[in-house]
Amino acid sequence: MNTDLARLRKSYERAELNEQASHADPLAQFAQWFDEARRSEVPEPNAMTLATVGSDLRPSTRVVLIKDFDARGIVWYTNYQSRKGQELAGNPFAALQFHWVELERVVRIEGRVEKVSDAESDEYFASRPLESRIGAWASPQSQPIAGRAWLVAEAAQYAARFLLHPPRPPHWGGYRLRPDAWEFWQGRPSRLHDRLRYRLAPGDDGTDRWVRERLAP
Repeated sequence: MNTDLARLRKSYERAELNEQASHADPLAQFAQWFDEARRSEVPEPNAMTLATVGSDLRPSTRVVLIKDFDARGIVWYTNYQSRKGQELAGNPFAALQFHWVELERVVRIEGRVEKVSDAESDEYFASRPLESRIGAWASPQSQPIAGRAWLVAEAAQYAARFLLHPPRPPHWGGYRLRPDAWEFWQGRPSRLHDRLRYRLAPGDDGTDRWVRERLAP
């Protein structure tokens, strides 16, 4: 056993999460925590891990950036032909995770993924820095390439072709995860962490409602 690793420990003591002080709506709880992460100036509060599963049933993860959220779900943008894009095309269910280390908090979100509208993708693409718009054309994301020099040459070629007005590539756009489960994790002392899960369940009137429940740490 690696004793140095085995001794790595931290006591989580910054805050607590209880049913009385949390929101009944998970979106409101997420909005509060996300705002607190931004105001706390944690590094890249918008970074989230995206997990997908391909046809080979092997899970894969990568870090992407949240670009919008509302009652419809969580939005990010990427290359549709990337590994994650291909996996989502075959299996539209995915999971997201935010880890705000400095706040000792984790948010986990699960649900079905769909593409956002072309209008939404066009609007966001137009807001990106010019270099990022060129990069979306230059990079065959997740595919093997000859080397960095090849990538730089591709970027130069597309920069010369489009100048200051590159259009959105047809293979690039947004995804929206529509949550059906949320979990909010707050670190606590003695590993007795607070975990609140929200899951959709049919209500008495036949419409789905959020059920909030505490999970054992």
